[in-house]
Amino acid sequence: MATCGSTVALLAGFAVFLAVVAWCFAASSGASCPGVCLAAAAGLLSMFLRRLRLRDAASERRVCVLVLGDIGRSPRMQYHALSLSKHGYQVTFVGFLDSKPHQDVLSEEKIRIVPISEVKGVRAGPRLLTYLTKTLLQSLQLLWVLLSLEPQAHILMQNPPGLPGIAVAWLVCVLRGSELIIDWHNYGYTIMALSLGASHPLVRLAKWYEHLFGPLASHSLCVTDAMKDDLQKNWGIKATTVYDRPAAIFRETPLDLKHRLFSRLARSHPQFGASGSLSDSTAFTVCNPGDGGVALRSERPALLVSSTSWTEDEDFSILLKALEDYEGFIRGGAPLPSLVCVITGKGPQKEHYQKLIAAMSLEHVKICTPWLEAEDYPLLLGSADLGVCLHKSSSGLDLPMKVVDMFGCCLPVCAIHFHCLQELVQHEENGLIFRDSAELAEHLQSLLSEFPSSDGRLGAFRRNLWASRGQRWDDNWDQKVLPLLDALRQR
Repeated sequence: MATCGSTVALLAGFAVFLAVVAWCFAASSGASCPGVCLAAAAGLLSMFLRRLRLRDAASERRVCVLVLGDIGRSPRMQYHALSLSKHGYQVTFVGFLDSKPHQDVLSEEKIRIVPISEVKGVRAGPRLLTYLTKTLLQSLQLLWVLLSLEPQAHILMQNPPGLPGIAVAWLVCVLRGSELIIDWHNYGYTIMALSLGASHPLVRLAKWYEHLFGPLASHSLCVTDAMKDDLQKNWGIKATTVYDRPAAIFRETPLDLKHRLFSRLARSHPQFGASGSLSDSTAFTVCNPGDGGVALRSERPALLVSSTSWTEDEDFSILLKALEDYEGFIRGGAPLPSLVCVITGKGPQKEHYQKLIAAMSLEHVKICTPWLEAEDYPLLLGSADLGVCLHKSSSGLDLPMKVVDMFGCCLPVCAIHFHCLQELVQHEENGLIFRDSAELAEHLQSLLSEFPSSDGRLGAFRRNLWASRGQRWDDNWDQKVLPLLDALRQR
């Protein structure tokens, strides 16, 4: 943690920042600026006096898991919460509740979810003013929520998004004597640069902010050794690499569960429905009405799966162009199976790509974009024949968790190349790496040329994944994070 002098200085700076933003907010809304600032200061002071309670013996087994994002779409933080609860910690999970978290999180008695809402800034005026007022309001909301909680031993927060969460969490930890642990998934400023450009003032501000407050954490976790080295070299942060590992729910799906999943999906997505007259059948499976046994259809299409948050760091036009090329291979006489491509997820660019998909003229390739419940997503991965990953790290230092989950299901992957991907995907061993749509189309043709036989390259990759299955999340967490928490308790 920071020294006494630097702590006082940063507290003063944080107060000045809030005062400046409050001044801007008041000016834009026409309110009395001194009145707004005085009211904000009085409210904060009153809150501090009421809520400031230092850690005690009971707080040693309490942890706040914080994400300024959708809890339901933050699997790694859900895994952290579950691991903490399994080791006897009382977990308060703070974040947006836009999507349903996994049922294990909802049913765990030691996990309490405290939802917060994403606030909006002033819509009138320049974009910078909107961003600053949004940051102020989000800071005040988060500060109030965290100080309303019982004292916590640790605040474990995800970054990104880290603005304003890191500063607020750090302030609460200083006031209450708690320990701040940052789990670095990526850098927030590099994600912002994808849409705004590296030279944009907001991007430069975000970079300065992360460099200022990131080193103040008691400890840091990160997702790759490449990020660990970068944090040490360029940020002065010593971090522990905790690779994403698949949870136990990610495994190959039994035939009967495949059939039930496909039958449910067929109700809303005709791509999964059977084209023949067989009753109780899907495009991939058929159920024997006599004994209820399920078998794979010999003439089934191949099932291709990808998942995305539909953001700028994933260019899905690459996959769409590769699927058009694949369609061309079949029309040209190549002995390839038909293809059902399922792209799951929510995000800002989903509607844009859905329009592109609707405009495509494909006969042998069918595409659907469902949103799956947390319980169905592992079943889909465990039922698929091939996964595709288009995640291209904004920093070049993080790894796609979706590939980790696919590997947990022994699902071979085609992944787009970027720096440090080799820490996860080994070309020609557990999948293939591509750089453009043409190369991806060639990989699809090569891997599916002998489908559905398991004797080809696709089957070999699946066997390699089966033979090299490593640690699951629980064992990895117990080895890396649990000793860290024990060490922090003894300090």
